[in-house]
Amino acid sequence: MTVARFRSVVLDCPDPLPLARFYAAVAGGTPDEVDADWVVLDIPGGPRLAFQRAEDFTPPEWPRADRNSQQFHLDFDAGATWAEIDAAHERVLALGARPLDLEDREKKDFLVYADPAGHPFCLCRIEPAHRV
Repeated sequence: MTVARFRSVVLDCPDPLPLARFYAAVAGGTPDEVDADWVVLDIPGGPRLAFQRAEDFTPPEWPRADRNSQQFHLDFDAGATWAEIDAAHERVLALGARPLDLEDREKKDFLVYADPAGHPFCLCRIEPAHRV
């Protein structure tokens, strides 16, 4: 028997609504602004993300393990081909993402970015058999 049902992943940030809009453009859904300090994004077929204002927010440093490490990151399936990944790459850059690690993509099958607030996330290549 489980203790509780998973509800959401919450990201601290300096300004919740723009960050929620960024992830809505990446993964779908419409941000629901509860108030200026808390915004919820229900991603269709995915998790619920929430964004909470943190006045003294310091973005994680990737890939620093000695201090202020990434602590967690979000993975997004972006397609089965590198052409699909390249298209997703251009779209997230246009939305305000910043590249963190684009090296050895054929070996790793993912690319790493920072969202506009500095949280790391990955665009992952999925095998065709794993497409939903």
